[in-house]
Amino acid sequence: MNHSTERAELLRQRFLTLEPTELEIIDDSHLHAGHAANREGASHFRVIIASPRFQGLSRVAQQRLVYAKVEDLMPYPIHALAITTKAI
Repeated sequence: MNHSTERAELLRQRFLTLEPTELEIIDDSHLHAGHAANREGASHFRVIIASPRFQGLSRVAQQRLVYAKVEDLMPYPIHALAITTKAI
């Protein structure tokens, strides 16, 4: 398993605690080739996540819930995380 696959699986495991009904994790690291963090081996991911836990929360509060699950992984090995949340 390569670093990208391992990191995507780590993200998936962390986000499962949010009880998602939809979870998509996309590795966008290749789009950041040449950036300093990418050269140092950090990854860039995009996450699409839907959860009943987001119901009634602002988009900022939803994203804070997501970031809280991975804050110890940033800025390394995860350098950037683009988040799309959906309340269901």
